[in-house]
This record gives sequence, structure tokens and C-alpha cells, in this order.
Amino acid sequence: MAPKTEKIGKQAAENTTAVNSLVGFRRSEVVKSLGMMAGYMAKQPKPFAKHVKNYAGELLDIVKGDSELSPHPKDRRFQDTTWQTNPLYKRGLQSWLAMKRELNGWIDDSRMHPADQTRARFVTDMLTDALAPTNTLLGNPTAMKRLFETGGGSLFKGLQNAYDDLRNNGGMPSQVDGRPFKVGENLANSKGAVVYKTEMLEVIQYQPKTEQVHKIPLMIIPPQINKFYALDLAPDKSMVRFLTSRGYQVFAVSWRNPGRQHAHWGLEEYVAALIEASDAVKKISRSPRLNVSGACSGGITMALFLSELAARGDNRVNAFTVMVSVLDGKKSDSEIGLFVTDGAIEAARKHSKRKGILTGEELGRSFAWMRPNDLIWNYVVNNYLLGESPPPFDVLYWNNDGTNLPSQLHSDYLDIFQDRRFRPDKDIHFLGHEIDLGAVSQDCFMVAGITDHITPWKACYRNIRLFGGEVDFVLSNSGHLQSLLNPPGNPKAQYFINPDHPARADRWLEAAESVSESWWLRWDKWLSERSGEMKAAPKSLGNKAFPPLSQAPGEYVFT
Repeated sequence: MAPKTEKIGKQAAENTTAVNSLVGFRRSEVVKSLGMMAGYMAKQPKPFAKHVKNYAGELLDIVKGDSELSPHPKDRRFQDTTWQTNPLYKRGLQSWLAMKRELNGWIDDSRMHPADQTRARFVTDMLTDALAPTNTLLGNPTAMKRLFETGGGSLFKGLQNAYDDLRNNGGMPSQVDGRPFKVGENLANSKGAVVYKTEMLEVIQYQPKTEQVHKIPLMIIPPQINKFYALDLAPDKSMVRFLTSRGYQVFAVSWRNPGRQHAHWGLEEYVAALIEASDAVKKISRSPRLNVSGACSGGITMALFLSELAARGDNRVNAFTVMVSVLDGKKSDSEIGLFVTDGAIEAARKHSKRKGILTGEELGRSFAWMRPNDLIWNYVVNNYLLGESPPPFDVLYWNNDGTNLPSQLHSDYLDIFQDRRFRPDKDIHFLGHEIDLGAVSQDCFMVAGITDHITPWKACYRNIRLFGGEVDFVLSNSGHLQSLLNPPGNPKAQYFINPDHPARADRWLEAAESVSESWWLRWDKWLSERSGEMKAAPKSLGNKAFPPLSQAPGEYVFT
């Protein structure tokens, strides 16, 4: 992979998984925010006039060559030396920087309500990034050089890429070259077999890599939003391979990609299916208890699974792990949340109900527009202006291998976000029992990512107050998915720990200790202490009642 496209791929990998699109972000809310900003301009003309005057003065300095404006040194859009050496390009860049600076200055000075200020900043960043000079052929010196170097070949290839995206990608620029990847061959290729299957899910048992294994197995519950093999990508960053090499019996759920005929599948159906799947895992492993792990929206499903078991007095779960999952989300957790109104939520609910599903394509497109600089304009420049192919990056391949959500499941997620249903002061019933995470008293290992904008770590930290057992909270020094794909040997691996859990997340971090290694090693120690004694590894997968049905990664991963 070329260095430039490798950087693009890694940056985009930090911005994957379209979970925020679930909660009803609409373009109409952006339009309303523009109206709100216009209202502040009318009510408070002096701050706006001040910054218009500043902008005009800066433009005069730019024309005279006296402006000292320059882009941030780490802004990779402006790394070409032409931005500094060519007077025309330099003045164009400085004019754009001046506009951006004065718009942000006006927002700071306008005495907006803090929430309105956040909305205004988000909207202006979106608009100014769209107007960046690098997003046009004539305005991008690197693209112009490539045009001349290739005798027009880069433009021809860029037009081909754009035409292909119009035909095959809904008009959105492709984020990944998927040709080098094949699920079951160089992705999701850990040895195992499907040992249990229903219309909704498959359970995959992985082949142990050690002669001895812990008696208590681990069942992984993935998100319904993406396919399960994020934790079994390339061998060097496969969590499945790490766990099997450490002596764990590993079982993973693979959800079926639902169609319109499955519109009625909601969280109650998913949790009931998990209970049945865990019955099979217990029988196959010959263990009355098991450990479970859930990530992102899979963590929400797992929390309801645990609450239901607690209500039934069923102690089959010995310990559990929650990864980058927000159970008690608030609109103020992220800038996107501030655009989510009750009307937007109901519109999103009606939209998926009318279609029967919320498609993976819709999720991906709406999320891309929430992070346009990383997930759209990067690829407009790379694919269309430079005429290059997008990077062949495994994380992005997985992220673009999207799934649908049944309309009932989508509606259930909206209810949880809108009503904050996991809070102890709520009286919400589920499968005939009251939801009560305080009754879940097993030990918990919890992971969040410090730069995660999808499930912000401070919102994840609130999960601690919901459960009734001991919690080991770990904060990884990465984003959403990169927090999970964090194997030992990664030189950038780092996490923070603090055994005390003050009410405020900021206070927790202030007193936290930094550890320069992968959190997988800490998790391994924690999990091994809660996985029972060692026994001989099974010689074959499944058993007589649950024989192997197909080889891993199963069949549902291809639906």
C-alpha cells in the first residue's frame, strides 16, 4: 500500500461503524441549524459585523502578501510545498483559512447557548471543509501535477472511478479496494465450525490452539450493525486467535443479515435466541457456566440478556466483558447527538418501519456525511482528482461489508436512546421482567476508547453505575474499532487504569495510571481468573447433539 493511501485508510479506519446513524440524524436538522445561526446574526449584528470586518482586513493583507496565516502542520491536505511557494495557491489557501477562522471567531463571540454553539461549529466545519481548495482539480496543486505527469491519465482514471461509484456505490466515493480480500480465506480464517444454527444466528466454535483449555467457555456477542468477523480479521490482529492461543474455549455468534421478511425481529427475539444459543454452548463445552463478551450494539443486547437471566434467577453467566458500548446515552454525549430531536427519532422509526429494514447502505452513507473530511473528501481527492484506487485496507473492507437492521430492532434501539431505559429509575419491562442491570452482580471487564467519537468514553464510563458487580474499567488510547484491534506487540498500544470510580469521568482520568502495552494482556489475566480450571482440549468440535454443520466462518457471514 502506498504511503499516502495507507494514511487515508488508517484515518478512515478510526471513523467506522455507523452506530450514530441509528438515532435519527437528518439533513433537515442541519438546515435548521443554519436558520438558528442566521437568527443569532440578526439578533446580535455587532459580533458578526466585527468578524466580517476582520475577514476583509485579512483579505487585504493576503492580497498584499502580508498575511501570516498558515494551515496546521499536521493537516495532510496541505503538505504539498506549492501551497507555500506559489503565490496564487498560497493566497487561495489563506483566504480559505481566514474565512474559517472568522466564522469560528464569530461563533465564540456570539453568546450562543453552548448547545447551539456546538451545532454551529459542526455545521460550519462541514461547510468549510466542503469548500476547501483541495477538493477541486484546479485548486489542488498535487492533482494538477499528477494531471501533467500522466498526460491526462489521472483525470481519465478519476472519471472512471467516479462513473463506477455512480453505478455501484450510490454516488459515494469508494473507501476501499476490496479485490485483495476474501472472507474465509485471508479474512475470518481462524479454524472452527458452525455447531449451532437457527434462522437468526449461527454459533461458531473455534479450534483450540493449546493442549489444555479453561473449563468455562467464552461466548462472543457481536453487534447486529456489522458482521462478526471484526474480531477475526488478519491473523496478526485477530482477537479470536489471541484467545484460542491463551487456552480459552471460544464461541462466536454470527447474526444473519436480515431481510424485509424479518422486520419483526426486535431485541426480545435476539435475546431469546442468545439464551438458546448459550444453552448449546453449555452442552457442547460441558460447562454449566460461561463467560460472555459484547461490543458496541452487541453490548446493549448482552446487557438485556444478562438482565433477563438475573430476573429468572439463572446464574449461567460467570463474568462478562463490555467493549466500546454506551448503555445510557445522552444527546449531549456527542455533537451529533445535539442534532437528534424527538421528531428526527420518530421520522427515523417510521422510515425503517415503512421499508421493513434499515439498510447497511443507508447507515454507511449517513454516517459518512457526519465525518465528511475523513470519509468523503479524502476519497474524492484520492479517487477522482488523483485518479488512484482507494486503499486495500482490511478494516475498511469489513466496515463496508454492511448489514441491515430489522425495523423492530431499529425501533428498540431508538427507545433505549430516547428513554434511557437502562437507568435504575425506569420501570421498563422486557420479556415479562423489569429491566434491572443492578441485579447483574457478576464481575465485569469494561473497555472504552479515549478518541472514540462513536461511543464516547465518558458515556461508556457511566455504564459502571448501572451494574451491581465489580467493574474493571480500562480506557484504551485509540478510537472505536482500533481500541478493539489492539494486539500485543503494537508499539503504540497504551491504556489507562484507575481502581477508584469517582462520579465524574474527568476525575477518573486525572488519577489514572498509564500502561504502555495492549489491554488484551490485562484482559487475559482477568479472564483467566474467571474461566475455571484447565482441562484437556476437546479433540473435535461440537458433539453428537450439535455436530459441525459447516466450516468457519459459517454461511450467514455471506448473506
